[in-house]
Amino acid sequence: MTGTLTRELIVHRAGPAVTVQDGGRPGWIAYGLSRGGAMDRMALAEGAALLGQRESAALEMGGMGGRFEAGCDLRIALTGAPMRASVDGAPVTWHACHALPKGAVLEIGPLQAGAYGYLSVGGGFAPEDILGAVSAHLTAGLGRSVAAGDRIPVGVDKGGAVARKLAVEDRFSGGELRVVESLQTRLFPEDQRARLCTTRFTRDARANRMGVKVVPEGEPFGVEGGLSVVSEIITPGDIQVTGDGAPFVLLAECQTTGGYPRLATVIPADLPRIAQAPAGAELRFRFVSMDEALAAEAAHREALKALPRRVEPLVRHPGDVPDLLSYKLVSGFSNGEHHDH
Repeated sequence: MTGTLTRELIVHRAGPAVTVQDGGRPGWIAYGLSRGGAMDRMALAEGAALLGQRESAALEMGGMGGRFEAGCDLRIALTGAPMRASVDGAPVTWHACHALPKGAVLEIGPLQAGAYGYLSVGGGFAPEDILGAVSAHLTAGLGRSVAAGDRIPVGVDKGGAVARKLAVEDRFSGGELRVVESLQTRLFPEDQRARLCTTRFTRDARANRMGVKVVPEGEPFGVEGGLSVVSEIITPGDIQVTGDGAPFVLLAECQTTGGYPRLATVIPADLPRIAQAPAGAELRFRFVSMDEALAAEAAHREALKALPRRVEPLVRHPGDVPDLLSYKLVSGFSNGEHHDH
């Protein structure tokens, strides 16, 4: 009887903020569970485009990656915030897909920009499904962080090309965030609403999967008569103003209701930019109309659909290939294929 081939990624070391993440769990907010899922959903789409497959679960790596071994022949894609990476000691390109043969060791070091890097695999990671998703939602106690000794199941890979890259726009260094009015924007004085768009903010070091604190340059923000409002539904992108007057942008694992007043809401298309802003990054906000926000969302969805068409071959200069002399030649000619880790 033929046994089933075990497909897995073996974890030898993992940073403190490495989790399996997919698109999250929509539809549970009435039960007090926010959607969760990847902080940078665009990175999941980029990984899927590079691997030529539908979007699937990936490893989300906050700050630091880890040391991983292929338990079988794998195809991998590295997306999101750039991190230093190598396969069996040879550097590999970020925003690209590579072959990871069985037994090969992938080292992913610290961030070089941004906040969250992503490791996708052909077939996707396939740990236990909980409430319709495999992503860890640590705030809700669903799943856990990845740890040394884990053997993460990998789904069936239909196969495809490797040594492919994808050019991406910089969303890893802060910048402008488009916002719309929230239900409570008009509770703030007019001068504060105007000042939101003229103030320079700095991404505070205090941040997690629930949200990011942004510190204003100048006067704090606040509502006259106190901070508490009737607790009501909140959503990722909402900008709450807490006791110290510094706005807090809610993200993937935010609570589902809250009583702090909300100054505005970051549109979904710009959530990857705030999620990926590193500590100390400069951020600015700009109010847009609902029509502008809807147009931006439509353009964002079209850009995601176009990702597979933008993937191109990864070509390295011969001087960057440390094992060039080990490449096999047949009758004096190469086979014309690019062999990349």
